[in-house]
Amino acid sequence: MFYETSANDHGLPHNPFKAIVSPRPIGWISSKDAEGRFNLAPYSFFNAIGDTPPMVMFSSTGYKDSVTNIDATGEFVCNFVSQDLAAEMNASSAPLPYGESEFERAGLDMAEGRVVGVPRVARAYAALECRHLSTQRMVSLEGVETNSWVVFGQVVGIHIAEEAIVDGRFDVTKVNPLARLGYLDYAAVTEVFQLTRPNS
Repeated sequence: MFYETSANDHGLPHNPFKAIVSPRPIGWISSKDAEGRFNLAPYSFFNAIGDTPPMVMFSSTGYKDSVTNIDATGEFVCNFVSQDLAAEMNASSAPLPYGESEFERAGLDMAEGRVVGVPRVARAYAALECRHLSTQRMVSLEGVETNSWVVFGQVVGIHIAEEAIVDGRFDVTKVNPLARLGYLDYAAVTEVFQLTRPNS
């Protein structure tokens, strides 16, 4: 089958786009507003975009609390979502009124940041403390402003739980990262394989 996205006439019961672009890592973003109140929300349009220096991005459909807070304070944390935190991650996605704590709603303890003034999820196997680089509102091919806002940050500190390190490596098979698929689907990484790049 083929369809043009401008017509969106795929004829399927649900849009397949997000199922095709998967699995996607989940950016579980903690932030702080200008009054010092903390927010926590998962974003499935998230990834690392560089390693020297380490940088990340996430995209929000709508100028939501996370974007508002980061633009105001210049700091955020990306918390690692493992399979054992799936229920808490999902609970933190509830549309709470601005200023209400998703940490409290999800029953999660906070741990203080070391470099930034934003807490991390204490139970997360890893967390990336970030400083804000820029926020970009995306514009379509037709020059129309969309409702997608992309936040870029530089990682300035990294937390790793000792139990996640096996033989000197962050072992994803031990901590089972959760990935977002399409529809209401998720997946957990439970096994890996290796490939050696060709020399020529």
